[in-house]
This record gives sequence, C-alpha cells and structure tokens, in this order.
Amino acid sequence: MTTISSDTDRNSAAPQSITATGLATEASARHTSPASWALIPIVTASGFAGLGYEIVWTRQLSLALGTEMMAVLGSVAGFFAGLALGAFALDGLIRRTRSPARVYAALETVIGLWGVFAVWLLPAAGRTLAPLLGTEPAPVLLWAASFALPTLALLPATIAMGGTLAALERITREWRGASRVSAGVYGANTAGAVAGTLASTFLLIPALGFSGTLLALACVNLLCALGALALGRTMRSTKPDVENLPRTIDSPRLTLTLFATGFLGIAFEMLVVRLAAQVLEDTVFTFAGLLAAYLLGTAAGGLIWQRMPSRARESGEGWLLGGTALACLATAFLVPAIPDIAEFARESGIIGELAVAMALFLVPSAAMGALFGQLAQRVRDQRGSLGWAVGINGAGAALAPLVTAQILIPGFGAWTALLPVALAYLLLVPVRRTALVWSAAPLLAALVLWLRPTPQLTRVPGGGSLLAMREGPMATASVVDDVAGTRYLEINGHFRMGGTSSARSDYRQATLPLLLHPAPKRALFLGIGTGATVIGAAHVPNVSVHGVELSREVVALLPYFANPAANDRMPPITVADARRYVVADQASYDVIVADLFHPALDGSGALYTTEHFAAVKRRLAPGGIFCQWLPLYQLDLPSLRAIIRSFLAIYPNGSAWLNHYSVRTPMLALIGPGDASDLDLNALAARLRDPTTRAVVEPLGFEAPIDLLGQYVGGPHALAAFAGEGPRNTDDYPFVSFDARRNVVALTAPPWSLLLSVIRTMQPDPAELLTQPDALSERLPAYWRARDRFLEAGAALPGDPRGKALIEAASPGLLEALRASPEFDPAYVPLMGMAKSLLGSDRAAAQQLLQAIAAAAPARREASELLAREFGR
Repeated sequence: MTTISSDTDRNSAAPQSITATGLATEASARHTSPASWALIPIVTASGFAGLGYEIVWTRQLSLALGTEMMAVLGSVAGFFAGLALGAFALDGLIRRTRSPARVYAALETVIGLWGVFAVWLLPAAGRTLAPLLGTEPAPVLLWAASFALPTLALLPATIAMGGTLAALERITREWRGASRVSAGVYGANTAGAVAGTLASTFLLIPALGFSGTLLALACVNLLCALGALALGRTMRSTKPDVENLPRTIDSPRLTLTLFATGFLGIAFEMLVVRLAAQVLEDTVFTFAGLLAAYLLGTAAGGLIWQRMPSRARESGEGWLLGGTALACLATAFLVPAIPDIAEFARESGIIGELAVAMALFLVPSAAMGALFGQLAQRVRDQRGSLGWAVGINGAGAALAPLVTAQILIPGFGAWTALLPVALAYLLLVPVRRTALVWSAAPLLAALVLWLRPTPQLTRVPGGGSLLAMREGPMATASVVDDVAGTRYLEINGHFRMGGTSSARSDYRQATLPLLLHPAPKRALFLGIGTGATVIGAAHVPNVSVHGVELSREVVALLPYFANPAANDRMPPITVADARRYVVADQASYDVIVADLFHPALDGSGALYTTEHFAAVKRRLAPGGIFCQWLPLYQLDLPSLRAIIRSFLAIYPNGSAWLNHYSVRTPMLALIGPGDASDLDLNALAARLRDPTTRAVVEPLGFEAPIDLLGQYVGGPHALAAFAGEGPRNTDDYPFVSFDARRNVVALTAPPWSLLLSVIRTMQPDPAELLTQPDALSERLPAYWRARDRFLEAGAALPGDPRGKALIEAASPGLLEALRASPEFDPAYVPLMGMAKSLLGSDRAAAQQLLQAIAAAAPARREASELLAREFGR
C-alpha cells in the first residue's frame, strides 16, 4: 500500500508527502536493474487499492460520524495518525528483516483482511457511537470521538499501510543489487493511485457499492501479497547492514521540516479544495478529480527530482522550499480566475473539472513532491529506511485538518489563509546567504496578493449586491439580492437555498404535512434553509417546532430573512448533522419534515437512503408521519425512482403530494408511514374551520379540504408503478450520490420536465386517499384533471410573456382547466385577474374572456356579475 492519501466528503485531504516519491533512494546509481521492473504490477496494484480503500472508508466514516466539520476533520486526522504510527512502529522491523518481501506480503494481507472486516465494522461502529454522543455533543467530545473511531477502527490497516512504503523500498534496494527504484516503478505506483481514485469513484462504487468495492480491493491486496512472495524467492537473501547505520536523525531541522511540510501540504490542499467547492459542481466526482490532480502533480515532482543531477539534489533543499512557496502563491493568483475557468468546466463536464483541478494543483503539488523526495532521501541516507520520514510527515498531516478548519479559515478566510501557508515554507529554508535569494520572489508575490482585494467567488446577479457572507470550514454562506430587491441564501457561491420570494412556498412546505396529521403537537425539521419552513410551522397553533441545520454559517444569516413586521420568533435550532441527530435523538415526534436537499451536492444523497428513512421512522410517535420533500427541478428520473423505491421499502403505504402548482420550482412530497386512507376528512375540515388555524392556512391557499387534497399525486400503488424495478439508494449502495452527473445535467433541462413525467404517469385513486366514498371523492378526479391541465399549460408557455401577451398565451390552458373542474381556484383566480386588467385597456377582449369564464364555470357568479355590470348583461 505504497500510496497514501485521503478523500473526505467535503474536504479532500492528501498528504503532499506520503507518496511513492520517497521510493527514490541512493542517488549514486546510474542505472536500474532490469529485474526491478517485475515489481511494477505489484506497485501499481498496491497504489490502486490504497486510494480505493481511503475513498470508501472516509465516505463510510462520514455516514457513521456525520458530516459536521469536527467529524470530518476527526476522521482525516485519525486516518493519518494511524499511518504515522505504522511508519514509526514498523520501521525497525523492516530495516532488520532478512526477508522484506515476506514482511510486505504480510502487511498487504493485513490490509486486505481488515478491508473485508470493515464491511461490517464501520457501519456497526457508527450505529453504536451516535447514541453515545447524543444530539448536541460538545465540540471537544465530538472531535475526540471522531478522531478515536477511525483511529481505532482502522488501526490494523492504517498501521500496515504506514509500513508498506518502507518495506517496498527495502525490496527494491536489495533486489539483485538494485540501488534505487526506477522511475518506471515510481510512475507505476502513482499511476495505480490515480487509477484507484478515479476507478473507485467512477466505476467500482457505482457498480458494486461500498461492500463490493472493499471486497474487490481486498482481492487486489492478496494478489499483491502473493506476487511479493513469488518475487521474494528470486531475491538475494542477505543480512541487512544496519549495525553501521544511525538509529536516529542527527538534524532537528530535518525532523521539523518533515513535520511542517506534512502539515502545510494538507493545509494547502484543504484550502484549495474549499475554494474550488465554491465554483465547481461539488459532487463526489469533483473531489475525485481534485485528488487525482494532486497525485499526478506529486508524481511529476518526484519524477523530476529523481532525474535531477546528483549535485542539484544534494544542495537543492533551499530552492525547493522557495519554489514550493512560490508555486502555492501562484495558485492564490489563479483563484480570482476560477469562476471563468469553471464556466468552461460546466460546458465540458468531468473533463472540464479535471482541467480545473490540474490548473489548481499541478504546479504546487509537483513542487511538494520534489521537496519530499529531497527530504526522504536525507532520512534514507541517515537511517537506512523511509519509515521515519513517513511517520514524521504523517504526524504533521494529522494535525493540519483541525488547525486549518478551526484557526486558518475562521481567522483569515480560505483565500487569504493561502498566504501564511505558502510563506511558512520560507521559514524552513536553511539560514544561509542564499536563503534571501530563495525567499525574495515568494515574499514579493505574497505582498502583491496581500495588497489585492480578496477575490469574490459568490456570483451576484446583475444590478444586485452581496449583503452578507459567512465563511466557515465546511461552507461559505452568502446573502445576495437581485435588482428587484429579492434576497437569496446561497451556499458555496452557487447553490441557492431559498429566499424572500419563496416564503409562501416555504410556509406551504411546513403546513401541508402538519395538516395531514389530525392533531400534531411536536414537529422536527431536518434542514431549515432561510428559516421560513420552521417559522411557518411555528405559526400553526399548538405545534412545538424544532429545527436541525448542518451549517453554523447558515444559522448565522437567518436574521437577514426575518420579517420585522411579523415579529416572528425563531424556533430552537440545533447545529448538527441530520443523520446523526436522528439516530442519537430519543424523543418522538408527530411530524418530521425533511427539507429539499440538492441530490448532486456531495453528502446530500445520504439523506435519501433506506437506512436514514428507517431511522426517521423510529423517531415517529404513534400515528406520526414523515414528509420528505424532493426538488423535481434538481433531479433526474433514475434518482427519483431510486428514492421512491427506498422510501416505499420503509413506508409501504407512502403517498406523493405536490407543494404548489409552479412549473418553475416543482416540489414533490413523499408522505409516510400511514396509509393515505387513514386521512380523517372530518378532522381536517374541523381544523380548517378553526379560526386560529384558518388565519394561518387560508393565506396559503388551504381554505377547504379540496385545496389540500388537490395536491395528492398518488398512493402506494401509483408510486410503486412509477418507480418500477431497480436499485434502491442505500448506505452501502449510494445510487443517488453517484448519479450526480445526471442530476447536474438535469439542472439545464426545463424545470418542469420531471414534473410532467410524474403527473402523466401516476394516476391518483380517491379510494386510496379517502376512507369513505362521499361527494368529495367524486369531485376530486375532476379537480386532479384540472390541476394536471393547469401544469401542462404552464409548461407550454413560450418564453416569459408579460401583459397582454401573457393573457393571450395562458388563458386557453386556464380555461381548459376550469372546464375540467369549475372549483379549481388556481385557474379561476388568475383568469378573473386577467379579465379585470383588460377592462382598462381592451374592453372587447375583457368581455370575451368573461364570457368564456362564465361558460366554463357557470356555478361561480363573479364572472357573470362582472360581465353584467360592465357590459349590461
């Protein structure tokens, strides 16, 4: 397992140092033994498996620990701590063994076996840990637990990984007299690492899931072990000459430099990934591309360093440190151009994102790779192995996530923090006269960057402005307004999470599931956006509301969306990962509402899994309901069907409902677990007549039972028929997360595309909705037909017509809807508004439209009365 790096849910982190760069050893050799090429398949496969494991494990750990920043950082730090411990603990054994091939085979076997064991271990550990932590653990407790779980759960494997680099270096050094590893072997290892990153993300996990991928990678480890044993039989068996080699490093500066470069490499990568997330698509594939680019850059730097003349390698530490600082600053110079580069990326798909990743990482990571090659060579010369270099560097890498997230980003901001990280390399330059030369260019570049304004990566609409921004370790939350003064909440610069223009829709999101419950007392909201949903729920009488929001930055910006005239009080909000909160919570709720989660956003797919739906069900009180809102304008059809299949697996009596009749932002609610026929129509009618409830829901369009029941799209039979056969979205098989590319493409399609597919396919049945047939059950089919015709007409509107052009384009479809159901207010109200607006400009057209309205809805007297009054009829 010679390539060591890490990828996390939101902050990819790969040590700039711990790669096969360190395989370059004694510089005195002028050629490489041809026999060493036999190692290339083993080295390639080992690098492939190493990165595959880390991608799977870090994603499994995010499911176990949550995606709060402390949990993510603890996972990364714990992983690197295990690697460092393994490098230290196994260094002596590897230096003294008579058979390094056997040691290497044993280490690969341990990794593979533990990879198989982790299929069960990590999910079980997550289920155990969340209740022990509770719903609101102190940051210190969350950090400690998040550090301890990956450290202990993966310790055998990470210790073994920490030793494989030194073991492979021993094998190649002693192979028939080969004095150093060839560039071909080094390149093969890094090629395997890059292939493992991309293949695991793009091929293995989507096809096999996490468990299947771990089993496949374990087979790769075992093949590596068998290959090493077979090749070991052809090696010279010699007693290692360790007696004359120093046992310790004689230069404290070298130890400090190794530690610091491990720390700075992780810090730099976290900062750049944090900036890139503000402009790229922020999917699982985005971070795989960034990690692959980082590894390629490190490989290139190591190869360049290997091929440098011996004199340059022996005296090149100062200029390598200065060059690394300058390369990091070059990336800082590039940051303002990232949005323009990202536009190209969006047009070119994953190839474009890889190009952006290369632009950001290739040069600085190449400099880091060459630098570690230099430092590792010095350790190799003094100790006879690389274990010490890997261990010290890994210890620095383990510390970096916490310091970066808790000090650098809050204290400086992600972009400004690049400056001290880059300049810190200069502090490591040996104090000589030439140090001034190596430091001059980076210092000048840093000064220029410091004097420049901080680049603005949040997109502001033309004529609008940026009102506020909160930059945190996980996300950048911004409040922007447009030229009309409408405010929006944006995450990472381009994910819009609601705004003042959608307040009515947000209130309906909260109110619809609360009305479907006969007497709700306690409600839990997972995800709060601008806060309008929890405030809307708090308006409903006799309901106690609690919200859970992942991002502390979002909570800090909620006052910007408050309505001063309403004097609303914000219900209590807990900052926590929704999945972990639900598992840890011991309370029960009458209604649980999950907000709209962008399915392509990395981490959001985990909120649509069967395991999460089952955890929510355990929190429901008897007779309780769960409402999962789905953004149809951000989903593709395969993801929607997978989510519905997953939902029905836990809530077999589930049903689907619309929020409103907008074709621009259509939303679908999955309601469970009770059978839709459990709806008490008399209780609903009584609640709507209650004055306090009526004052809340009537402005939202819920005046009578038919206004609410008209949102019904289908029951369990219609949902099952629509979903069909296919995969579910589970923790082990995260279909939605790895369907991100199609969900990103769905954003460019007309927003009503999926909505029309739903209403054209699902056939609602009144018998599934109402317990006893009555007059309402006879009226509902006509109402639903009117609704569907209304939506079809809205989707068919050409462009964005205004004024009379809008009336001419929209009125035919609205009249058709009204003919289908004269009581369908969403068609009747705008038609009457159109007629009244025409009275002042085109009375003939107004008369004609009023006549058509009166004919379509003869029982409604307003059109006839207005026609008679204005035109004497």
